[in-house]
Amino acid sequence: MASECSAEVRFFRMLNRLVEPHIRAGWASPRMVPGGLIVLETIGRRSGRRSRLPLAAIRVDGHVLVSTFRGARSQWVRNAAANPAVRYWLRGRPRKARALVMASNHQPPARNTLPAAVRWMLSLLVPYTYAGWAFAVLVPEPAAPSRAKGKRASA
Repeated sequence: MASECSAEVRFFRMLNRLVEPHIRAGWASPRMVPGGLIVLETIGRRSGRRSRLPLAAIRVDGHVLVSTFRGARSQWVRNAAANPAVRYWLRGRPRKARALVMASNHQPPARNTLPAAVRWMLSLLVPYTYAGWAFAVLVPEPAAPSRAKGKRASA
């Protein structure tokens, strides 16, 4: 059984190394249709290292929903649950977000602060967590206020 997991891990690492730079650059990002691919960056819960991997995603009301059928075996799920401050690339640009993980071994995210469409999607996905799937809602961080060019801040 360990060799099967090892082969599975090796396969996904190889695949991710091949496609991650292209997806991060914007290839296959959700654009005209809500679904596509993004790159998610998490911080290792033990190592503290940044890790990036491509994931299937869907945009819903300004939020991004990602999933894995590997559930708790996916390191990104464990890392995002331990440290929800994540970054993801959409259309070639990095964006900061807070990940709300939903899996069989994690409490469902607090839904009252999410838009109605996102709450509805999560309610449909709960049964899949019992089958081992895991999901995360990426709640975008508000953009930092930008200063207008040529204007100085007054003291």
